[in-house]
Amino acid sequence: MEAPALSERPRTPSSERPRALFAMTAENVPLVFPPEVLARLRESVDIDPGLVAEDLTDPALAEVLSRTEILVTGWGCPRLDASVLDAAPKLRAVLHSAGSVKGFATPELWRRGITVSSAAEANAVPVAEYTLAMILLAGKEVLVRRERLRAGRPSSGWGIVPGIGNHGRRVGLIGASRIGRKVIELLRPFDLRPALYDPYVDEAGAAALGVPLLPLDELLRGSGIVSVHAPETPETRHLLGRRELALMPDGAVLLNTARGSLVDHDALLAELRTGRLSAILDVTDPEPLPADSPLLSLPNVFVTPHLAGSQGNELARLGEAVVAEAARVAAGERVAHPVTEGELERTA
Repeated sequence: MEAPALSERPRTPSSERPRALFAMTAENVPLVFPPEVLARLRESVDIDPGLVAEDLTDPALAEVLSRTEILVTGWGCPRLDASVLDAAPKLRAVLHSAGSVKGFATPELWRRGITVSSAAEANAVPVAEYTLAMILLAGKEVLVRRERLRAGRPSSGWGIVPGIGNHGRRVGLIGASRIGRKVIELLRPFDLRPALYDPYVDEAGAAALGVPLLPLDELLRGSGIVSVHAPETPETRHLLGRRELALMPDGAVLLNTARGSLVDHDALLAELRTGRLSAILDVTDPEPLPADSPLLSLPNVFVTPHLAGSQGNELARLGEAVVAEAARVAAGERVAHPVTEGELERTA
């Protein structure tokens, strides 16, 4: 017997479901919660998809906010400070349908015992996939050699090209973040040699991930490809500066999908102009780059517009993550992907 369509399934009466409210940019709701995902969400919580709070201080929302038990947040969520939380005395969970909660979360959430959950784990999937694809392409010098072809400088004879390939190449990963760990998983079927630098991971932790743990300088010296997955903090600003980039071997590739500020762009540009290094940058500093930035025209630089994270049909994965968390909250269970106040300092 076939399962009933979502619209035909019996729904728990709204009086028995916790009241929820969308708090994000309204245009993102149907993207993250397409009809089938929204229907599943409404099986667990009483939420009106036509009511989206872009400003939680709006007097018109006061009555709704006073009854709200769950905030379903997303890009554009307003700051959840003490005054907003005072207006939501029944609030017990904030379920974020994106990655970082840094832009709106305040310590007041944790002081009041409000559960905070994030879809960062789900958002890590496409970033790790992008990273894997770029690592494999970089190892074959696909992007640089395409530019040479476009410029009318093909390799002579179309024969074997020394020095390229992915067999035994060292890939240095900076940061065992959610994304960094997923990249390690995705690299396992290949004959690449990943290694890790992360000051918050010890030897036992690295061994559990199946990679050697190296000091940053050693990682940079020995890696043909370096991929950045560390958070943006005061300590990581310009983590890769002139001295660090100079340690990378000739022909190495820097791949950054974390935050642009982790790399000193002036120092990087100096290296790139010599042709000694190549770069694949999904994030930059500033972002977006000015139209006249040399990074957009150098043949050994491949820039994408912050594309690695969830896009298009991948956005529904974020909504699905919230659906699962909402079901747990409604059932009185712990969320699977909690965010603690202490994590804010070490996450993107």
